[in-house]
Amino acid sequence: MPAVSGVDFIVQVNTGTEAAPVWTAVGGQRGATLNMGTDEIDTTSKDSNNWHEGLPSIRNWSLDFDALLIQGDAGLTALENMFMNQTQVQVRLSTPAANTYTGKATLTDFSYEGPHDGEATASGSLTGTGALTKA
Repeated sequence: MPAVSGVDFIVQVNTGTEAAPVWTAVGGQRGATLNMGTDEIDTTSKDSNNWHEGLPSIRNWSLDFDALLIQGDAGLTALENMFMNQTQVQVRLSTPAANTYTGKATLTDFSYEGPHDGEATASGSLTGTGALTKA
C-alpha cells in the first residue's frame, strides 16, 4: 500500500449552523494533528502476577493545526471569533482517502506569531467535547 501525503489533510470549521453546516477550510494551513486517547481504569490486583491490567475508560480527542496567517480568512476568523466569544465550534478533518473526522470542540490554545524575519503564522489546539465521529 502506498504512503499517504499529508498535504490533503484539511482542517475545516462549520461557519453555518449545526442543522445546515457550511464547512470552511482554515486557509494557509500547513499542519494538522488529530490526537485520540483513552483513559484507563487500573484493574491490577494481586491475581495479576505482577503485571498491569486495565480496562478502557473515557475517550478524548483534540486537533492541533498551524497555518500561514492570511488576513480575512473565513476559517481563521471563525476560530478567532469562537475564542473571543467563548463558544464551541464544529470542526472536521478531511483525509485523502475521503474519510472525515467530525466533532464539537473548544479552542483551548490559539496564537499568532509574527517574526521579524519570517512569515506570520497562526496555530491552535481544539479540544473535543463529546464524540468524534468518522465517516
